Amino acid sequence: MKKPFAALAGAATALALALTGCSGTVAQPSPTATEIVPRQISWLLSRPADGSVITIVKKLADEYAATHPGFSLNLITTPDRPSYLQKLQTLAAANQLPDLFDTDATPFTQKLVKQGKLVDVQRMLTDLGLYDKYRPLALDYQRFDDGGLYMVPFEFELEYFWYNKALFEKAGVSVPKTLDDIVSLCKPLRDSGVIPISVDGQDGWPLLRYMSYQPFRIAGPDYIDKLKKGEAKMGDEVGSKAVQWMADLGSNKCFQDGFSSQGYTDARDLFTSGKSAMYQIGTWELASLTNPEVPAEVRDNTDFFTLPTTEGAVTADNEYTVVSGIGMAVNQQTYDPLMKDFLKFVLENYSERLAASGHLTPMKGYEPTIPAGSSELYKRALAGVDDLGEKIAFPWDTKLDPTTNTLMQQELTLLVQGDSQPATFEQKIDASIAENAPKFFG
Repeated sequence: MKKPFAALAGAATALALALTGCSGTVAQPSPTATEIVPRQISWLLSRPADGSVITIVKKLADEYAATHPGFSLNLITTPDRPSYLQKLQTLAAANQLPDLFDTDATPFTQKLVKQGKLVDVQRMLTDLGLYDKYRPLALDYQRFDDGGLYMVPFEFELEYFWYNKALFEKAGVSVPKTLDDIVSLCKPLRDSGVIPISVDGQDGWPLLRYMSYQPFRIAGPDYIDKLKKGEAKMGDEVGSKAVQWMADLGSNKCFQDGFSSQGYTDARDLFTSGKSAMYQIGTWELASLTNPEVPAEVRDNTDFFTLPTTEGAVTADNEYTVVSGIGMAVNQQTYDPLMKDFLKFVLENYSERLAASGHLTPMKGYEPTIPAGSSELYKRALAGVDDLGEKIAFPWDTKLDPTTNTLMQQELTLLVQGDSQPATFEQKIDASIAENAPKFFG
């Protein structure tokens, strides 16, 4: 149930106080200032508090503070995505955006750009002498349809289908070459006593990943940009193929029973405990998949394959979902010499430290350090970065208007569960886009 506006306004006021340390308004630097004057900078985050991004940035902020007395970085973390988005939208409506905040290249963020509230990150990175150091795909993931870049990437991850070789062998199946082959694997895997695919059905976005695969292979990455504006239809040939494939995944019992009430860690644990044969996730989970605590019969049999193709595919085998994570936006109103200097310090040092923690980096030229005790799979999975195509399968939850995005996630669950039919799904989505897209893409 939605909170009353008064309650949201109260929440915005409370957060604004936390962001500004009691004043109730965001500090406004002088637009003509050239001197670096230390103060507190606030960053509203939607990331795991113990994750690599926050851990590294906190350390860098402490180092910066040591040479800039009076500086501090106030990290406000809200890992729960729906709560975070509600908080961000409320602050934006109250004109209380923090100095820095996490966001994707969504229609909501595009509105902030049109209102002149965000720093042009391409210009900022160029001004800092850093733009050419970034991987083009890392920056492209953060761009809007018009090419505008208003978010800084802090990650670079490849998404794979992880599978258990021993469970495949037991069921007498092989690595799927096409998306339709995935559906065909489900019955023999079920008959052998395992869950074919474990999925996080609780959060919605993983099912949207699956929804994006057929259109990306059949029509390329531009299909979603046409669909979200109503220039393509969910009921057209490409859309119907995707909808039917999702329904087939459900009717063939490809996902675990009760998937809609099971979350992120549930899906991962089903795979790492050997109860499911496949699991789609990014390289950010490599440590969980390869560490010594995973049972040997699972760890030693874990392998991966990239997004399977389709007949008549317009994208290559080495083109699939590659993400640079949720981006960091910079508040235009509070971007002053201090913020510029601090961001330069962080961004110049960040990728080297991220690589040392075992991750691919948004900047080029940093070799990840493989954690001690990891299986050889860790290094092999990261090596995929050296053979990437030019096209990205963009996650749909960053593309659709907010109302349609929420509706599609809800309706996908019903479709896969068999509680809705493909034609009904198509009609509802097309009607939602027709009603809501003009508000964002008109």
